[in-house]
Amino acid sequence: MIQLAALLTFLFLSMNTAVAQAQEEEAPRVSRPSGESSTRNLTPRLRGRTVVMDIDARILENDEVTWNETHQKVTIPGRPVEIKLIGENLVVVARFTFIQNGNRQKLLVAQGQVWTADPDQGIRYQASVQTIPLEYDETICYFPLGSFKPEEGASSIEVMVTVNPHEEN
Repeated sequence: MIQLAALLTFLFLSMNTAVAQAQEEEAPRVSRPSGESSTRNLTPRLRGRTVVMDIDARILENDEVTWNETHQKVTIPGRPVEIKLIGENLVVVARFTFIQNGNRQKLLVAQGQVWTADPDQGIRYQASVQTIPLEYDETICYFPLGSFKPEEGASSIEVMVTVNPHEEN
């Protein structure tokens, strides 16, 4: 299973590099080497509403972390942040959308899609959507494969998301 973790790391990093390059102009960045504001291109109405999503995705095998990736994404309410995990016989797409409605209630919409390949059963697809109330700096745990406690010897994927207001430097 360590080979699976290494393959996931390579594919995750490769995909994130390609996605980051494609979205470079579309989304505000967390920091810029020149010290410029990361939200300078946003309208004043949106500038004060940006949030930072800290995302930590990991694979657990027998309660031991065998693969881990951590990312920080700046976004605005309503714009989803997506991560993809691609393995030998598994593809997981998790999309997180922060929503703050008029009365300031904060929600995180977690959408998951999982494709698994099994030589005996073929390709299986599973999708889920959850709307989770949250507060800033609260960690939300999401399990795209389901089940907090997997069967003995089975692997599990955990994605932990924390949302905080973006602070200008």
